[in-house]
Amino acid sequence: QVQFVESGGGLVQPGGSLRLSCLPSGSIFRLLAMGWYRQAPGMQRELVAGITSNGLTNYPDSVKGRFTISRDNAKNMVYLQMNNLKPEDTAVYYCNKWGTPGPWGQGTQVTVSS
Repeated sequence: QVQFVESGGGLVQPGGSLRLSCLPSGSIFRLLAMGWYRQAPGMQRELVAGITSNGLTNYPDSVKGRFTISRDNAKNMVYLQMNNLKPEDTAVYYCNKWGTPGPWGQGTQVTVSS
């Protein structure tokens, strides 16, 4: 089972930026399509960015143009660069396999507030 450790969250003002990092375990990481998800209080978990093993990306309209997912297979890392953050981006952010998520990690809290 691949497991995930997320980091990089915090408190940021509207319009600010954060970069999240994800460290998956396991040697098959480079073969996996990966995604960043978020869950706000009282809401269902949603996908906010996905990246295939060869770097193709996909975003929902709510974050398109503001969020960028990337991966470094040599370092076994996945990143989410978030710019122009809005209060509605406040949530716990998780990384996991894209499409068929496995066990969830602890996530990292992102709070956008003035």
